[in-house]
Amino acid sequence: MENQGYSVGLDIGTTKIVAIVGRRNSHGKIEVMGVGKAKSLGVHKGIVNNISQTIESIKTAVEEAQKSAGVPISKVTVGIAGKHIRSLQHSDYIMRENPEDYITEDDIDALKEQVKKLVMLPGEEIIHVLPQEYKVDSEGEILEPIGMHGKRLEANFHVVVGQMASIRNIVRCVREAGLEMESLTLEPLASSESVLTKEEKEAGVAIVDIGGGTTDIAIFKDNIIRHTCVIPYGGGIITEDIKEGCSIIEKHADQLKVKFGSAVPDLEKDSTFVTIPGLHGRPDKEISLKTLAQIINARVEEILEMVNTELKAYGAFEQRKKLIAGIVLTGGGSNLKNLRQLANYVTGFDSRIGYANEYIANDKNQFLKGPEYATSIGLLMESLKIRDRKPSQVQEVAAQITLDTATETTTRTSETEDKNEQEDIDKPANKLTFGQSLMLKVKKFFEEVE
Repeated sequence: MENQGYSVGLDIGTTKIVAIVGRRNSHGKIEVMGVGKAKSLGVHKGIVNNISQTIESIKTAVEEAQKSAGVPISKVTVGIAGKHIRSLQHSDYIMRENPEDYITEDDIDALKEQVKKLVMLPGEEIIHVLPQEYKVDSEGEILEPIGMHGKRLEANFHVVVGQMASIRNIVRCVREAGLEMESLTLEPLASSESVLTKEEKEAGVAIVDIGGGTTDIAIFKDNIIRHTCVIPYGGGIITEDIKEGCSIIEKHADQLKVKFGSAVPDLEKDSTFVTIPGLHGRPDKEISLKTLAQIINARVEEILEMVNTELKAYGAFEQRKKLIAGIVLTGGGSNLKNLRQLANYVTGFDSRIGYANEYIANDKNQFLKGPEYATSIGLLMESLKIRDRKPSQVQEVAAQITLDTATETTTRTSETEDKNEQEDIDKPANKLTFGQSLMLKVKKFFEEVE
């Protein structure tokens, strides 16, 4: 059954799988109808490493979302991340047959399809082809070429590439969970939809989505996507460090990080301790919050240095490419206390925490306010965009059918008129005069006599 009037975003993360059902209200905001969440058991650093467990987690999240929304779910927009993701810049062009006709969406699609034929490394597949700036004949720096005239249509593209096997595994998990994949979207692009403003994208901004297994980065400047990448470290590795550094189990390490963790040790007191219960009758363990912050700080600084490397690779420290809006931190990892201050210090850019509730109309209990839902809501927004595009496509098809029908009717009418004209022309030629008729009778009479 096809979804009617609502869309679904499915975030297959390393720590959790979230399904969000929503629709657009009369004011253009998103009304969330239901949310389903399940622990992610078969994903490691954004990559599926256990098919059956991932399928079960997807089913659990979707069933919960269906129950809370009261509607069936058949189509989903899915996010993809992982260390296998990379991006590249590419320029390409097409020569249009008739430069007198104005440029249409079909010309843009033809150019994109040409880019999708690029030869990638073995085992790689193109996920996104994102146009940046266009050039029509000799005119460059065009953001919207539709409606213009020209022979040569050229564009710079940001191409996102991923490992074919990882993509196929995600597709298989979704299908075997009984769902149809409407679209596959890079997770940092989805997060940017839900937490960034148009003004920030224009001024220059980097979104840093710190998830459980990966840290996803997307850089925008002049409302154009300029750079994307995935760092294979996230909140999960911080939990591992706490587990090893404090010699405690993973469950307690995660609780310590969430409730008492800090990214800046200097802001914690030496005299503050937290007690962890001992295992099976063993004595309780006291852990200094300053020591905890030092363990966290070492790993977070490493992740932020990797973010800095990506910012330098883009050229964010050059005057022309400077990110005036700085950095927006989102994802579950951005809940870490004092992270924003550390990010300001390490990168030199002003930063803020990105919340996804700006576009949500009915989040009265602030359930979805947490940055950990940024990707899920971004995927829902992407799914709604796809749904919004469909009616216009249907209208275009209907208009084309009407045009074709009108053309066919005109052709038939023309053919009928031509036929009638021809008959009118032929009739005089077939109709014999009195003299001709008399001669024919005489000729027939002599033939019979003979």
